[in-house]
Amino acid sequence: MIEINLLPGDGKKKRRANTTKGLKFEIRPADLFAGLLDKITDKYLLGTIGAGALSALLIAFMFVHQAAQSIALNARVDKAVQDSARFSAVLAATAKAEATRDSLYRQIAIIKSIDDTRYLWSHLMYEISNALPQYTWLTSLSQISPPRSAAAADSLPAAPAAPADSGKKKPSATDRNRARNARADSVVAAAKEIKFRILGQTVDIQALTRFMKALEASPFIQNVQLTRSEVVVAEGKEVTQFLLEAETQTPPPFVIKTVPLVTTPVQ
Repeated sequence: MIEINLLPGDGKKKRRANTTKGLKFEIRPADLFAGLLDKITDKYLLGTIGAGALSALLIAFMFVHQAAQSIALNARVDKAVQDSARFSAVLAATAKAEATRDSLYRQIAIIKSIDDTRYLWSHLMYEISNALPQYTWLTSLSQISPPRSAAAADSLPAAPAAPADSGKKKPSATDRNRARNARADSVVAAAKEIKFRILGQTVDIQALTRFMKALEASPFIQNVQLTRSEVVVAEGKEVTQFLLEAETQTPPPFVIKTVPLVTTPVQ
């Protein structure tokens, strides 16, 4: 029996389809990379790829390291700000206490200097009287240096501040207080030193020499100088009139003897 296919190519397609169904495509990644590596044989290309990979690793490490450092520094800054805010009140109170202490120091120094000098002339007159030899008398005892007051320390003008464009560092509060205390101490020390003049007469020139030596030996007197000596007539007799100049000095502590003041109640 004879069969005629009126659809041309129909049989070929079926056979091709049947053939295609029997094929299986199995591709593995390892096979692809193995082929790729086999194809790359240029050593410069391999070096470039390795350098790029190493650079990427270094950049990633540096980024992570810098981020960690930034977090640590920010934490330290926050802690420092908190400490500054917490201790600012303490620092302000300390500065105020130091200023009060320095002010009290100056006031106590002034009071002490006034107390030390209020009996100065009593001591001087006592020392001069004990040093006065026989046949010698005094006609005048006066102060020749300008009177100084220890209380002037608080009224001393402050040192002028350096201009902003002078390049000098502005002194701190501690330096200003130290300079003010130094000025106060200098004024207090100067208030204890005065110059005085002694005018007298004697009938014995040797007595004048003994008088000067006795004054110089006193712990309250120093720098005794003979300014003038001349012969004058007093009550019909010739005598030697002399003029001495001297300075006071601070005696050693063991020379000054103090006794308690006892008051007796009035009955």
